[in-house]
Amino acid sequence: MQLRSRYLIDSNKQSGYGRYDVMVAPKSVEGIGYIIEFKAFDADFDVDFETAAGTALKQIEDRQYETELKRRGVKRIKKLAIVFKGQEVKIVEGASNSLI
Repeated sequence: MQLRSRYLIDSNKQSGYGRYDVMVAPKSVEGIGYIIEFKAFDADFDVDFETAAGTALKQIEDRQYETELKRRGVKRIKKLAIVFKGQEVKIVEGASNSLI
């Protein structure tokens, strides 16, 4: 089954106090919604994966990107930071008090 048969996928749209990178909204309110924020950093800067992921997750929280999912009636929401340094990638899931 394709993802699009169960989810609506949007990017760079207004929600809360800013624009999320990617939102994956379930077509059924019983499904899990995802807010994804991408961060890239250069090894030349004094930043590591944990710091960059923390920045991305804080941005999701501070700007309340889950507002659109909540408006649609989605109660289970996962917040993900996808962090890049060159070809290295880390995915970090944020704590979600919206996840049942």
